[in-house]
Amino acid sequence: MARSGRLTPSSEQRESGRQQILDVIRAQESIARIDIAQATGMSPATVTAITAELLAAGLIEEIAPELAPGARRGRPRVALRLRGAARLIAGLKVSHHVISTVITDFVGQELASHEMPLVQGTMPVPELCAQIRRALELTCEKGGFSIEDLSGVGLGMAGMMDADRGFIYWSSSLEERNVAFTAAISAELPCPVFLDNDANLVAKAEHLFGEGRTCDNFIVITIEHGVGMGIVIDQQIYRGTRGCGAELGHTKVHLEGALCQCGQRGCLEAYVGDYALLREANISSGSERHTTIASLFQSAENGDVVAKSILDRARRMFAMGLANVVNIFDPSKIILAGARLSFDYLYSDKLIEEMRQWVVQVDAPLPEVMVHDWGDLMWAKGAAAYALEEVTARTVRELANAAA
Repeated sequence: MARSGRLTPSSEQRESGRQQILDVIRAQESIARIDIAQATGMSPATVTAITAELLAAGLIEEIAPELAPGARRGRPRVALRLRGAARLIAGLKVSHHVISTVITDFVGQELASHEMPLVQGTMPVPELCAQIRRALELTCEKGGFSIEDLSGVGLGMAGMMDADRGFIYWSSSLEERNVAFTAAISAELPCPVFLDNDANLVAKAEHLFGEGRTCDNFIVITIEHGVGMGIVIDQQIYRGTRGCGAELGHTKVHLEGALCQCGQRGCLEAYVGDYALLREANISSGSERHTTIASLFQSAENGDVVAKSILDRARRMFAMGLANVVNIFDPSKIILAGARLSFDYLYSDKLIEEMRQWVVQVDAPLPEVMVHDWGDLMWAKGAAAYALEEVTARTVRELANAAA
């Protein structure tokens, strides 16, 4: 009789159990079956049965830990750990000037990385898809394997998107709007692609590897070509109903103000983003042309009044944006990320003092504001972590369907 593929309540429970056990094993370097039972509340018999399935599927492996000094004599408990060779996962971060790629094993251990420069920051969908494939191929070559060996790709891009549908409403990397981008890039690649806003993936990286590991509620704000925000609430990323939540860069700070790259006026990033600062500097500076933020910053350091006034206004606008974040979310921590943070006008005592002036005053400390400049490869690692979660969930569903 043909199988319907529909899960029964008992098989759904088994699928949930597989996912729980994999999550517990992933959280530990190694763990014995009895400790998994205690951590999950499952019976030892259930844990034994499910781990046998995971062992047969090649997702986990047994290790025999050495008997610890001072421990009682006898056979040490056999522990379990994830099998790194079970899957290869890629993570990519598409920025305005470079595609950063990292490839990890099933444990999350980095195997290869690469940064491929882009000739232009905005391009048609087919061209960007081809560039992404090329970046993956180059990274795979460095690691000594093929793009066909990948089990999943996490992809982070700036813009407004619905991650669940793989749909991009608008991105500064694309010439077109309203693009089913996951479908387009999946036609170029031999494995599933998991798309999300790049700031969300920075938040995921912070939660898994960085300053958010000990926080249930925190916010990451990214400052580069534009301004992005990733929100973690109760350890989960908040995306909004349409997938367009957390767009701090497109909150309005000036009625009928400066033109933003999204097409509207008065957005925060139209005063803080790279392109906005360079646009104003090159309009206001006369004969001197600035092609990089470093050049503009150096002019301000050298006493250029125009350059200094541009950066001062950017700092005030950014302080206003931070104050709005505190007033709306009241997070325990705000993490500032991005290459621009090497220029301290966006992170200084003056910025924090200006933010403090606009925050609703209560007799309690302000959230901690800190800088954590990961670099583009760590953004890519967040994308890989996202893909790793999704590939794990898919693998568990495949096991459930096979057993149904």
